[in-house]
Amino acid sequence: MDRLLSGCSDDFRPFIETALHTGMRRSELFNLRWDDVNLRNRLIHVRDSKSGKPREIPIDDTLAATLRVLPSRFGKGYVFPSPATGGRLTTVQRQFRNAVKTAEIENVRLHDLRHTFASHLVMNGVDIETVAELLGHASIVMTQRYAHLSPHHKTRAVKVLDTAYQTGAITDTPLQAGKSGTL
Repeated sequence: MDRLLSGCSDDFRPFIETALHTGMRRSELFNLRWDDVNLRNRLIHVRDSKSGKPREIPIDDTLAATLRVLPSRFGKGYVFPSPATGGRLTTVQRQFRNAVKTAEIENVRLHDLRHTFASHLVMNGVDIETVAELLGHASIVMTQRYAHLSPHHKTRAVKVLDTAYQTGAITDTPLQAGKSGTL
């Protein structure tokens, strides 16, 4: 993430930071208007989601700082207006490709930032139901496809057993002959 952000132009970095800190879809970012951003209460209201249901996404400190300095804030139109027309943004393909190339990252798509958002929430203890709500998914089945765990996170999870097994804690599930259980 740091490499990608450092590879972004100054104009494009806020778009990527917003994607990483909200998990919003490309179309949701393109449609995001200042009327949908409440910096005082730290909420983004997503009106037109893929599911057809509106949702709210909290704004963290990093994103609040990013949004507060955007010059588009004074126009009250789109948060990320088209540099050419000032209207709705329709593509960021060139900017994203340039950022990825500068950062020397391979095989990444803009949509992968949505996966990154979900994965980092799960790896930091956020329950899957909350992640599903933030992403605007109707069920956690779809969310589970997004919540990839890093190899480091899995390794750290298994290392918990080093301590757990050394404590000599007695479990409340006795092992009986012919039945599986906890030792």
